[in-house]
Amino acid sequence: MESNTTICKNCEIDHEVGFEFCPHCGQKTNDELTVGELFYNTISNYFSFDARFFKSFIPLMFKPGILAKRFIEGKRLLYLHPAQMYLFISVVFFFLFSIISRDFVNKSDTAFEKGFKSEIFTDTTQTKALDSASVAKLTAPLRNSNIVIGIDAKELEALDSIITASKTTKGASNSNLGFNKKQLDSLIAINAPEEEQLKAMGMKDDTGFFQHRLLTQGLKFYKQSGKGIVQAFLDSIPISIFILLPIFALILKLFFWRRGSFAHHLVFSFYYYSFLFTALSIILLTNFIWEVPNWVGWLIMLSTFFYLFFAIKNFYGQGYFLSFFKTSVVVFVYTIFVIPIAIGIMMVGAFLFY
Repeated sequence: MESNTTICKNCEIDHEVGFEFCPHCGQKTNDELTVGELFYNTISNYFSFDARFFKSFIPLMFKPGILAKRFIEGKRLLYLHPAQMYLFISVVFFFLFSIISRDFVNKSDTAFEKGFKSEIFTDTTQTKALDSASVAKLTAPLRNSNIVIGIDAKELEALDSIITASKTTKGASNSNLGFNKKQLDSLIAINAPEEEQLKAMGMKDDTGFFQHRLLTQGLKFYKQSGKGIVQAFLDSIPISIFILLPIFALILKLFFWRRGSFAHHLVFSFYYYSFLFTALSIILLTNFIWEVPNWVGWLIMLSTFFYLFFAIKNFYGQGYFLSFFKTSVVVFVYTIFVIPIAIGIMMVGAFLFY
């Protein structure tokens, strides 16, 4: 008698023929691996890019705060998880951002390189300083009373000071960075040990770990003429924003203390950040087609404030005036205090680890 059962390729348990999915593990029974299937599985498994995304995207864009409110109310299988939506949209945004920023990074590296080259050129073209006797010899003909040239005594003193100023310029380029550049360049040219190069930059035997790290990165920055530092800063932005997100949720918790747990504010923050990245992605995509006027970009960014206002109004259920006041204070605190500190930490981190 012919068997009406088959073995699942995943869990290796028998089940009746005719099932589209294995009743034991849920894997598709006719799982033919094609390029399309592979791409769909990657997207759907990693980003959950399915019908829930489209059901979530419309409320996210046009119904501020409603999506987060419905998720908190328990409708969690109908809509895309807030963290998954944030992950997917942020990946799209930073992909577009990386394309746009290439030209800026290249221009920045070129500017750094030109700056280092001009500094070296200035150093190698220093003129020999003149002593007092040489200055007096040069200006003696001008002091001859038989020569009428229209220069009075004060103008002669000014001329003396200009010529004498060459004395103070000797070695100035070597002290701009706090170390002797010629000595360091010589050590780099002969491929001296890094410790010797660091000592030329001012490292001492009792230098601590943090200062040693600063000098090491400073040496790397000097050798590379500053190249890569801007890219390192831009690379730190995704991680920094991900860290800033719970800080934003914490600020919301402080202003809406009795309006749910921290997890509720975190859900709201995930969805709001997803909207922000979507708005920024729209600006970047539009710039691919034609150059958008600056006022249009600023108008879109201003709309994010009013989106936050209506989102807070709908999610927390408070009045218009109170919601507007709290939104303004939250944005002020976040913009004036949190973001500048974050940028400073990003700059230090980019320098220490690039």
